[in-house]
Amino acid sequence: MIKVLNTENTILNKFLAQMRDKSIQCDSMRFRRNMERVAEIMAYEISKHLNYRTRMVETPLGVAAVEEIDDKIVIATILRAGLPFHQGFLNYFDDAENGFVSAYRKGRPDGSFVVDVEYVSTSSLVGKTLILVDPMLATGTSLMLVYDALVRRAGEPEHTHFAAAFASEQGVDYVKRHVNPAKCTLWCAAVDEELTSKSYIVPGIGDAGDLAYGEKL
Repeated sequence: MIKVLNTENTILNKFLAQMRDKSIQCDSMRFRRNMERVAEIMAYEISKHLNYRTRMVETPLGVAAVEEIDDKIVIATILRAGLPFHQGFLNYFDDAENGFVSAYRKGRPDGSFVVDVEYVSTSSLVGKTLILVDPMLATGTSLMLVYDALVRRAGEPEHTHFAAAFASEQGVDYVKRHVNPAKCTLWCAAVDEELTSKSYIVPGIGDAGDLAYGEKL
């Protein structure tokens, strides 16, 4: 199942526009906050598709029946670009467990690259709901390698929500081909048509990690 949020006109589009706008995105504090806000909106939308249970809450004047999330949630992200996006989800799912994966593009002499996954730290995923968040879904290779590394390390989740702020059509197609559609949902705030030869999304936003935290060597 694939959900693309900017197909409806909402306040989300303001945050996406500011993240794309080269005259605004250079403000790294605003960029990080906009990434958080996109994640918060996405977290709200994902919450509609979780399991709930009834809890009786005692108030000063009586007892109220409240529907609360029954899923055990693990939010996982890819360092470093994923940190502000991860924080937005954690703002809403504030009792979730967390996972962090170090993965990077390792260049080859011919200009191509492979993705290396170096470090995985996560809670158990068995029987839980995994929300794997990565702000940029370009080719889809990194996301699937990280997902496989998490499952090998921590077990099979009950359901996985993949979340991306910006995706390419190629990346979306790659994820569709490599997951079980009955156990996975892909959420994108926006889907763009093209990738450059270096696998950057066009029109996209540029390098999310550099915009959030400064240019890397």
